Amino acid sequence: MLKILIASTALSAFAAPLSAQTVSTRQIGSATLQNVPDIPAAVSEAVQRYQNSRAAQFEDWLPDGSMLIATRFGATQQIHHVAAPGGARTQISFGAEPVAEARVIPGSDRFVLTRDNGGDEWFQLYARGLAGTAVQLTEPGTRNQSPVFSRDGSLLLWAKAVKGSAAYDLLAVDPKAGGAPRTLYRSDGAIGPADISADKARLIFVRSFSNTEDQLFELDVATGEATRIAPRANKAVYQDPRYLPGGRSLIAISDRDSDTRQLIEVDIATGKATVLTPGLKWDVESYDLTDDGRVLAYAINEDGFSRVVLQDRLTRRALPQPELPKGVLTALKFSGDGKRLAVGLTSATWAGDVWSWDVEGAALTRWTTSELGDLDPARLAEPELIRFRSFDGLSVPAFVYRPRGVPDGEKTPVVIDIHGGPEAQTRPIWNYGAQYFADVLKATVILPNVRGSDGYGKRYLNLDNAEKREDSVRDIGALLDWIAAQPGLDKDRVAVYGQSYGGYMSLAVMSHYSDRLVGGVERYGISNWTSFLQNTEAYRRDNRRAEYGDERDPKMAKIFEKISPMNNVARITKPMLVMQGANDPRVPQSESEQVVAKLRAGGNEAWYVLFADEGHGFLKKPNNDLRREVETVFLRRLFDGK
Repeated sequence: MLKILIASTALSAFAAPLSAQTVSTRQIGSATLQNVPDIPAAVSEAVQRYQNSRAAQFEDWLPDGSMLIATRFGATQQIHHVAAPGGARTQISFGAEPVAEARVIPGSDRFVLTRDNGGDEWFQLYARGLAGTAVQLTEPGTRNQSPVFSRDGSLLLWAKAVKGSAAYDLLAVDPKAGGAPRTLYRSDGAIGPADISADKARLIFVRSFSNTEDQLFELDVATGEATRIAPRANKAVYQDPRYLPGGRSLIAISDRDSDTRQLIEVDIATGKATVLTPGLKWDVESYDLTDDGRVLAYAINEDGFSRVVLQDRLTRRALPQPELPKGVLTALKFSGDGKRLAVGLTSATWAGDVWSWDVEGAALTRWTTSELGDLDPARLAEPELIRFRSFDGLSVPAFVYRPRGVPDGEKTPVVIDIHGGPEAQTRPIWNYGAQYFADVLKATVILPNVRGSDGYGKRYLNLDNAEKREDSVRDIGALLDWIAAQPGLDKDRVAVYGQSYGGYMSLAVMSHYSDRLVGGVERYGISNWTSFLQNTEAYRRDNRRAEYGDERDPKMAKIFEKISPMNNVARITKPMLVMQGANDPRVPQSESEQVVAKLRAGGNEAWYVLFADEGHGFLKKPNNDLRREVETVFLRRLFDGK
């Protein structure tokens, strides 16, 4: 990695008050580092052992039965073509920016890919083939998402947002003929197209109010009139709604009248819903259906692990089931002829690959074999699923990665890694960060799914809403109690770590429990609820207010004033590492910089890293490598004092 150093001054130990120090600044690639010491060569070498793993992500089937796969062979994820099982991954896209997704235009060997610039999430759509150059379909400076095709490939729909506005447009174009897109519908809030009827006269779109409330609409393409489906139904989430054959009903994943998400069939005219997966105590996480509507495949999220089920949709008869490796689903899609089902999986001990299931022949075929780089699979930690009791008796699940080779009787330091979202779920996926900390730092890494996490039902999801926000912070207090009771864990060497909403949690946990922690790491976290809601991009602001509360409400404003980390920084008495992408549209750069400034003003040690070409997450390998190097040096100092 090329490293350019600028005017670095030596750092004193953590114990020295910052007010007596000069803030050191230097540049490495696109990153500006403040108060970060030099990275030892041994740390860089250790990071590379873990950061060179690769995953294969299924994107789509081509008409000839081959696949589009996303993988990283250089600095960023790009699109590759795999002609047959076990075949070479032939790279197709070569941009400097990572490709977010690719969807094949039905009936052709062309596809539409989605890509932003520097992590800014102002996504553009491009059409291209297996060879040649890409043609941009969308207007620069706009945000374009949720591409959906008609069955014959002659109509492409997507949703467009513009800066400074909460409005969304539904746009349509013939992706084969090109030309200027036409506007079909405009909404004053977030919408996304979901499916197009077989005759292309109607389409389904979803109006999203929050992560817990959607509304379904059907649009008459000719008149532009939108009609709400099931307007009298209780508040619910609707994921991936699609027309069933005949166009009189649709299928979707929904928690309508249920604590968990089920597959349901909805009569469009009456709104009546029929549950297709009765009796499940876990969420349906994904599904697909053959074009004739006969064969249904769906995946169930069972305590973080995925289970794939195939059945005849009409008779409900179970079909032969694939015996898949234990892991977490990353893709599920039938080929155009319905004969094969692509299944993408990842796990805690392998990066992620793709299989296909022959529906008639009941045979499983592996398409890709991804690499772990220099890693020895025998040294990897298999996470243990545990549960601990919180302050109110709530059972909170967590995955625990324990380091190998620790002598009997020796206590390990602990990293508590809290996910973002907040409606996300830590699952046993390929988490090379947890594996790295367990191996290199010999730390036990605990990834809790605090209240408000997805995957455990609607009631659990809503336990941290609005004025209950800090109850999830108290969950971490209960986890600290659990750690203190474990004979192999060192309660005096515990660090908290998180990104996005997890970054807020890291700051909040540090303000509540600094006396029980050695320090914290937060990446692009919310430091002040009011400034965050005022400055997050307009296209997502109302959605976030629905989750977190509305800062314009005097009652909520008082709660925000009380719980915002910025107003509790004086209670943080241990070192903090803060990292941020300059192009982040979700949690703006100002959220990180204001908390770093206040930490330093109070004399606290604060390291800060800003990546000029990243957004909400660090997607370019050189940046991700540097981020891990800095984390290593920081955590080592916390745990070992050197």
